[in-house]
Amino acid sequence: MRWQELISETYRGLVANKLRSFLTMFGIAWGVLSIMLMMAAGEGLKQGQAAAQRTLGKDIMIVFPGRTSLQAGGERSGRRIWFEWSDVETLRRDCHAVALLTAELGRNSITVKSPHNSGAFRVTGALPFFADIRSLTLVRGRLWNDTDERERHRVAVLGDDVSRQLFGTRDAVGATLQVGDFPYQVIGVLEKKDQDSNYDGPDNQKVFIPLSAVSTDFPAKPPLPPNAVDRLIATPVSVDLHTEAEAQIRRSLARLRRFDPTDKDAVGVWDTIKGAQVFQTVTDSMQLFLGTVGVVTLLLGGIGVMNIMLVSVSERTREIGLRKALGATRHAVLTQILSEALLLTLFSGGFGLAAGFALCWGVNRFPMPQFFAGLIVTPEVGVFSALLLAVVGVASGFYPAKIAADMTPIEALRFER
Repeated sequence: MRWQELISETYRGLVANKLRSFLTMFGIAWGVLSIMLMMAAGEGLKQGQAAAQRTLGKDIMIVFPGRTSLQAGGERSGRRIWFEWSDVETLRRDCHAVALLTAELGRNSITVKSPHNSGAFRVTGALPFFADIRSLTLVRGRLWNDTDERERHRVAVLGDDVSRQLFGTRDAVGATLQVGDFPYQVIGVLEKKDQDSNYDGPDNQKVFIPLSAVSTDFPAKPPLPPNAVDRLIATPVSVDLHTEAEAQIRRSLARLRRFDPTDKDAVGVWDTIKGAQVFQTVTDSMQLFLGTVGVVTLLLGGIGVMNIMLVSVSERTREIGLRKALGATRHAVLTQILSEALLLTLFSGGFGLAAGFALCWGVNRFPMPQFFAGLIVTPEVGVFSALLLAVVGVASGFYPAKIAADMTPIEALRFER
């Protein structure tokens, strides 16, 4: 049978049973649409949260000083631990699984004045590569560099909220600020960040300056030594080595500060890689669940196709018998019924695919909620939906086609409805 005749025959069968055909086709289309929307929503949530995670830093580990809870080397438990600038060089030498390591030093509620306004903000100092690993993106100006760090230049990079409060809509770059008791030149303004987590306040509300400038102008107060730092920021050589990098940092600090390396209270480590992996597992599981719901919906639509094809075979029993009596082969009958089921499924599923893409495209034109990237249909989802649709079409049509192909001409011609 030619394709034109096959399409015409399928169309007549659909028109003859409009309601049943509509419900069956709707089930297939809705099943495909469900798979696309659910998987797209899961992917949008995954990508949105991954982007939010990157605003905190790029595969970073934040190391905090704490208090010992175990005795070690004759030292009592409950002893306060602190980090010093000199620890950074020691850790860089000892920890081979660590790619980058910097100290961070901050001061809360420092009064900052511009020619137009003033406010109390957190002043944070770190080495120049801190900006990269902490995802600080410039919108104007430049970041501090090695020369600024080495020569203790009083230069500042402003978070978005700080810039707006101190300068409004004016360009802050090049202006002079009074940071505490010292004049600082603004060299850059950061892009606004949408953070879902932080460890000492949003970056939008900070003033970033060289680490050497902080330690000089805002030294630590007793009982801490003047060269004490607040925390260490590290990135592993590779994501796979993040656990080893953490262990090396703990062992090195334990030797320097004389505490038990197994004492988790002495040094706290926020491993953002571990958190990202946990969230990845959660979102993957959610996507699998949502995809499974969509697949079940599509399979139910396939059962509807099988039902309509069984009814079609029953109504066309005498026609099939006549065709076989005139020489039609078993394969020809099987191919006809199977092709009709496949055509019906692909047509309905194609409509569902088109509707899914159109709906995702339309929704993504609107502003998305925070930390949600939109309805994102990946190529894998599109290919999976198309392949599953073809499988459902063949599976739903095979049983009715087999029944039709197995009929003998005599039994078929004697059939009465």
